[in-house]
Order: sequence, then C-alpha cells, then structure tokens
Amino acid sequence: MTEHDATGGEETPTSAAESAGRDGQRFVLVLYAALTGVGAAAGLLTGTFVSGLEQPQFLFIVPFPATPLGFAAYGGLTLALVLGVPLSLVVYVSQRIDDGG
Repeated sequence: MTEHDATGGEETPTSAAESAGRDGQRFVLVLYAALTGVGAAAGLLTGTFVSGLEQPQFLFIVPFPATPLGFAAYGGLTLALVLGVPLSLVVYVSQRIDDGG
C-alpha cells in the first residue's frame, strides 16, 4: 500500500510540496544540461564555419585545439562552469536556510 492509497487518494501538503520540489529540481537540471549543450553546439558551429580562429584556452590555462570539437568542448565546459558554480551555490544555501513558515 502506498502513501497515496493510505490517505484515500489525497496528497498531504508535505508530499505535494516535496513532489513540486523534485519537479523543480528536475526542470533546473534539464535546463542546465540543455544550455550546456547549446554552448557546445555553438562552439562546434563556430569551429566549423569560422576560419582563422586561434586556439581557445579554458580558464586561460588549458589549451584546446582549434578544431570544431575543441571549440565544442570549450563552449560546453565554459557554460557548464559559468552556470554550474552559481547553481551549486544556490543549492547549498537553499539546503541550509530554514523556510521559517
């Protein structure tokens, strides 16, 4: 018997909030992955159609080859880092802040 069956088909406010929280987390993760993929695709297209590009350097340290795959990796990793650091800080803070409600 599940929690849904035990309550007569009605969701408790706590389980509804938890469900909405999981849906929100899933949405943010899918959006994060999609935006990282867009960055990689933009890098791939840039490396394919723009000639005379210099070698990109990730974090000004790690050189990538001046090929379409090198630019795709550079674009994907750059967006993953730029979006991932603030997102991880939001997750960290949200887990430690009491709702107070």
